[in-house]
Amino acid sequence: MSRPRTLFFYLFLTVVQLATSQEKNQFQIHSHNDYHQSVPFWNAYANGLNSIEVDVFLKNDTLFATHGEREIIKDRTIENLYLQPIQNVLSLELGSQPKLQLLIDIKSEARSSLKKLTSILEGYPDIINSTNISIVISGNRPNLNEYVNYPDYILFDYQSLEGIEDVKVWNKVALISLNFKTFSVWNGKGRFTATEYEKVNSVIEQAHSYGKPFRFWGAPDSKTAWKAFRDLGVDFINTDMPSRASTYLKTLDQRVYYTKNISKVYTPTFASDQKIIPIQNVILLIGDGNGLTQISSATLANEGNLTLTQLKSIGLLKTQSADDFTTDSAAAGTALATGEKTNNRAIGVDTSQRPLQNITELLSEHGFLSGCITTDKITGATPASFYAHQKDRSDTLEIAGDLLKSKLSLFIGGGSNDFQNSQLSKRFDVLTDVGFIGKSEKAKIGHFLSVESVASVLEGRGNVLSEATKNGLQFLHKKRKPFFLMVEGAQIDSYGHKNKVSGIVSEGVDFDQAITEAIKYADKTGNTLVIITADHETSGFSIPQGNLKNHMIEGDFTTHDHTGAMVPIFAYGPRSQEFQGVYENSDLFGKILKVLSLNTQ
Repeated sequence: MSRPRTLFFYLFLTVVQLATSQEKNQFQIHSHNDYHQSVPFWNAYANGLNSIEVDVFLKNDTLFATHGEREIIKDRTIENLYLQPIQNVLSLELGSQPKLQLLIDIKSEARSSLKKLTSILEGYPDIINSTNISIVISGNRPNLNEYVNYPDYILFDYQSLEGIEDVKVWNKVALISLNFKTFSVWNGKGRFTATEYEKVNSVIEQAHSYGKPFRFWGAPDSKTAWKAFRDLGVDFINTDMPSRASTYLKTLDQRVYYTKNISKVYTPTFASDQKIIPIQNVILLIGDGNGLTQISSATLANEGNLTLTQLKSIGLLKTQSADDFTTDSAAAGTALATGEKTNNRAIGVDTSQRPLQNITELLSEHGFLSGCITTDKITGATPASFYAHQKDRSDTLEIAGDLLKSKLSLFIGGGSNDFQNSQLSKRFDVLTDVGFIGKSEKAKIGHFLSVESVASVLEGRGNVLSEATKNGLQFLHKKRKPFFLMVEGAQIDSYGHKNKVSGIVSEGVDFDQAITEAIKYADKTGNTLVIITADHETSGFSIPQGNLKNHMIEGDFTTHDHTGAMVPIFAYGPRSQEFQGVYENSDLFGKILKVLSLNTQ
């Protein structure tokens, strides 16, 4: 039979298998030389691996788990390390009991070793009769034509891309395994060369054309390599680090995001930027949790640019709170709003819980109006820092009460339920639509984006933050008074805590749309200073890989919490150069007062 006809015949026989197991990204993880692990079998099984490899050597009628005779350790047998644990899993019904492949790599003479193995396996009927467990022989194997002489529960690892014309023999093949080093010298760092990629990809595709799962052995063992092999469609990804590989690969879909909506970047005129001219308005935009890597991810996903990245006056803020190396949003917000560091969880009070004058209160004494816009609840820690004074950020009712006594002329945020029993409507005209805000002639207005928490971009929030910013600026502009406006992109932080890249990127791009409205307004007026920063970094975010062409970002994380990293600060408009350099977050308050030329003594 000619080779093309043989290939067609195999494809016909294995069409069901192809349909169910050969789609790209349907991977399984193979614990290579698992017997070398500090806890053989159980480490791999507990981490959900689907394939486990053990080398065996026949000595004194015993199959030892070892690479060779010199390395034999008493009682480390295939039964003690693998068959008995598997039997325990089955009898005790431990775990979800997914399909498991036990790949037995024979290092001693094939036939005698297989004879001993089959006799041992007959003593484990639960294993050999289980539809979820496959026994696959690798290493030293008998001749191909002898495969059919072994029991149905014995299958074989085939290490060639040459077809097998005997269908009965072919049906005894469980997978195809090849030495990666035969096809590439890539070490798992950086990327494949184009030539090597095509060569490796063609090998995988040829193996898949036979309708069999595929595995490379001798392959690089790193996060970069695991992702590359997953993307190439390798069915069993080889690793000597089962726990790390499992954690990485099984969270990869949550950590990879392809941006669908690209935000139009605005190029500033720079007509007023860095000019020594009077400032009438200040817009402070705070990306909650928005560290340098978060900004980088949104930038690179958005075709390599944001409106934010057009700006020239750039610095760094140190974010430590009064009582902790790593701040929370309450202490950081208070530092930005009052110019004084305080303890974590405190809102607008000092370390002795005495009220601190915030910037909206101080500026009101000089004829300024003020507003707060957020995609958090309006009682959230960051917006609350600009109007409230409470010992703990969880004192929601008290914070809501402070809003009624505040100097704000405008608020937009979530959480209307926090004001059910308040007299809010007596102080603010609460509008039902963001679009009404810019047209309102009322003295004090508000709008609730939600009853409870505000939806995210991924949940269908749309571009409400930029619309709120645009309308909020229109409202304040019509008052013909100087103003201070704080705008928070709150949910970059939320998705950092969740370690979810899609949320970080989508919220980061959305935040930039609000920044765009602020920069446009600054260009329109010529007397408006725009400052963009963060309260802290969240999650220890990194972006090890990505793709600019298809807007893909892969993220990784060191924590589910905040970190102590410095955060970027950008400024645009008159005297924006005053905000360059490295300084404490609490210094921002004084810098704003300085450029406004206010005498606060």
